[in-house]
Amino acid sequence: MKVLILNGSPHQNGNTSIAINEMLKVFAEEGIETETFHIGSKNIRGCIACGGCAEKGKCVFDDSVNEIAEKFRDADGLVVASPVYYASANATLIACLDRLFYSSHFDKTMKVGAAVAVARRGGCSATFDELNKYFTISGMPVASSTYWNSVHGRLPGEAVQDIEGLRTMRNLAKNMSFLIKSIALGREKYGLPTPETGEMTHFIR
Repeated sequence: MKVLILNGSPHQNGNTSIAINEMLKVFAEEGIETETFHIGSKNIRGCIACGGCAEKGKCVFDDSVNEIAEKFRDADGLVVASPVYYASANATLIACLDRLFYSSHFDKTMKVGAAVAVARRGGCSATFDELNKYFTISGMPVASSTYWNSVHGRLPGEAVQDIEGLRTMRNLAKNMSFLIKSIALGREKYGLPTPETGEMTHFIR
């Protein structure tokens, strides 16, 4: 069992990494394999809605997004962690997620998702909600914790002082591990749910 972690911070060892590291400790204890991909400082452009991925099966811009997609395909869970900039996630991370979820056509049903927001003070809830939307449109169960998944700190390293926030991260990883293992057992016994499909509609018809 494997969890892919996307670190949206441009700082390799910043407060977002401190939050992620608390989760990594628990995943190791739970026997969950992990891989962390730092994308905060990558040169990732946004989606241009060209539709080329429908033909190619991957994004037409062959950069880190397609590399991440292959790792995501093989993972049982996805953690998306971001610093908060102006009450939202890092723009590079959002560009990556837009293209990742739109251009990858493999089934994401029952892959477990978890969002993490790290901020000096405000904006964590807005960022948390923003990131969770990628999971809930894709049939992915969302892992929860004992508080909203946020950690606070301004200067590098300050997040270690957020005792409650780090505990929230550990509990998040425990719950996520449980969900991944439970879904694996459920898949063996019951199979995955089959979604109903049909015509797509919009507001002018």
